[in-house]
Amino acid sequence: MDLLINVGLPVSLATIMLSLGLGLEAADFRRVVTRGYPFAIGAISQVLLIPLAAFVTVKLFDLPPEIAVGVMLLSFCPGGVTSNILSKFAKGDVALSVSLTAVISLLSIVTVPVLAAWSIGHFMGEAAPDVSITSLATALFLITTLPVATGVSLRHFARNLALRIDAPLSRLAALLFVLIVAAALAGNWQFFVENLGSIGLALISLNIALLLVGLGLARAANLSWNEAKTISIETGIQNSTLGITLAALITGTTTGFSPLAVPAAVYGITMYVVAAPFILWLRTR
Repeated sequence: MDLLINVGLPVSLATIMLSLGLGLEAADFRRVVTRGYPFAIGAISQVLLIPLAAFVTVKLFDLPPEIAVGVMLLSFCPGGVTSNILSKFAKGDVALSVSLTAVISLLSIVTVPVLAAWSIGHFMGEAAPDVSITSLATALFLITTLPVATGVSLRHFARNLALRIDAPLSRLAALLFVLIVAAALAGNWQFFVENLGSIGLALISLNIALLLVGLGLARAANLSWNEAKTISIETGIQNSTLGITLAALITGTTTGFSPLAVPAAVYGITMYVVAAPFILWLRTR
């Protein structure tokens, strides 16, 4: 378990983020300027709306401090490559999805440490572990930003190599995601069983609300239907692997997964249960 947490977890997340970077082009970043309005709506949804909805959810369900922090940590983690895949399947605006993923993932090095430190202090009080924003930002840079930048560079300077390794790396990233979720749940099985009702109901409610609110906000902003599909998915889908990794980084756990990781691990399962029928509905529209 020690090896899985100290080595396997950061390497797995870095692999997933490298896979994300390999799918990015320079145009995905330039699109922020050329399509500023829909991008701004998506960015507001991801950076402000999701954490706000998570905060309301943990208050409404009166979740225990560790679970509340875990839900908040999850809300700070942009959807990553999963949201891009689901946007494509839903026949949404994939280019917008990729641009949002690219920029928000890179911005997370700034937003996540600050928001995470606030959440821990707010919900855990005196029981909160010491959180160094600088150390957390450095760790996130090494396992998220740097792999994404490496992937983008490979795509630009060694395109043939990037295209060859893209598909195998994506499959490896999916396998690692499953293993991380399973390990996080297994390492906190008793805690998971005791709190399954509150965690599951809260996360499912949050997931449904975010998918619908994202869709409603996009339509209220007069975005096209395809853009609205993408904003809905980007708002409703989070990166549970990053949430689990954040929990480990914050608590400094070396002998088992932190209970703070349980909401992200549960979400890694419930997300697909909730999103699947919604995505299928979007695909037919």
